[in-house]
Amino acid sequence: METNKHITIFHGPQHPGITGNMSVELDLIGETIQKATTHVGYLHRGFEKLVERRTVIQAFTIVCRICVPEPDPNEANFAMAVEELAGIEVSERVKYIRVMVLELSRLASQCMWLAGQSGSIGLYAVGQWAIADRDLILDLFEELTGGRVYHMYIYPGGVRRDLPDGFLRRLEKVLNHFKKRLKEYDNIFINNASFKSRAIGVGIVSPEECIKNGYVGQVLRGCGIEADVRKDAPYLVYDQLDFEVPTAQGGDVYARALVRRAEMDQSIHILEQVIDKMPEGEIMVKMPTHRKFKLPKNDTWVKVESSRGEFAYYMAGDGSEKIRRMQVRGPSLVHAFTLLEDLLVGAELSDVALIMNSLGICPPEIER
Repeated sequence: METNKHITIFHGPQHPGITGNMSVELDLIGETIQKATTHVGYLHRGFEKLVERRTVIQAFTIVCRICVPEPDPNEANFAMAVEELAGIEVSERVKYIRVMVLELSRLASQCMWLAGQSGSIGLYAVGQWAIADRDLILDLFEELTGGRVYHMYIYPGGVRRDLPDGFLRRLEKVLNHFKKRLKEYDNIFINNASFKSRAIGVGIVSPEECIKNGYVGQVLRGCGIEADVRKDAPYLVYDQLDFEVPTAQGGDVYARALVRRAEMDQSIHILEQVIDKMPEGEIMVKMPTHRKFKLPKNDTWVKVESSRGEFAYYMAGDGSEKIRRMQVRGPSLVHAFTLLEDLLVGAELSDVALIMNSLGICPPEIER
């Protein structure tokens, strides 16, 4: 039987191992990948250009859709960029609420990673647990914002509504559930011999490559480099909170999984501090109507740490009520092209979904 036949296959965009609306063209000899080419364009919506035609408040409703699984870092970046340009200072309560929303979003996103990563090796029960646990967070988001996926909550000048009565108590109950559940995830997935045998030594990236190509998030921290915007350039009240930046050695799929798992612990720890320290105060600065609100002729660069890594916005105003230019720099573009294409060369066909899920690629963010 011939085993060295050269074939080309398309992995995606409907394949369950793909992390969204994208595909990878794979050239193989046998089951070994010789070349990988990422294809996007299935979801292009031109957000950056759409924003330029709208007022600040109109544009606010668009930015959350830049990354579907994790919209809140986009809202935070947009709001902080507008506030910095306009010289708006929000209250301490607003800052704590925003941190709470961002960490809940991070925790929900890590649950989605857990579902995808476990499903990539056939551990579907773990994925079903993770999606069910994510629903507990979405229930909290629905109560707080009115939406389960798109929240449109972190608003320029504050947040859209205050915390409902008893919300922090219900949040604490969900966190207690997660603390118990994460130990079970350790037993059935992170420490699972099948996962270790598939993940250790697969999809290796070096620290030098990370620095050279601008890789961020778990890819960078999975190489032992301690880099996190929340520590390196603190925003909101992260400098007032106690947390660690998890790292791991090896630079492979398993190292990235260890980092993500440890980050779930840190998010819970941050949320517990937010519950204890939540101050009283106003939730919104008084602002002009959207037709009267004008951005000064200036520009700014802001960034936050999303569950996938550093997420940054450049915004420029020209003195009118519309945004002159907004540019988004997320982790998915460089991870989907340079990194994924490099890591797949020499890998086996069965490892494509495993490697891709470990990188946390969000195609809607690429198609901005």
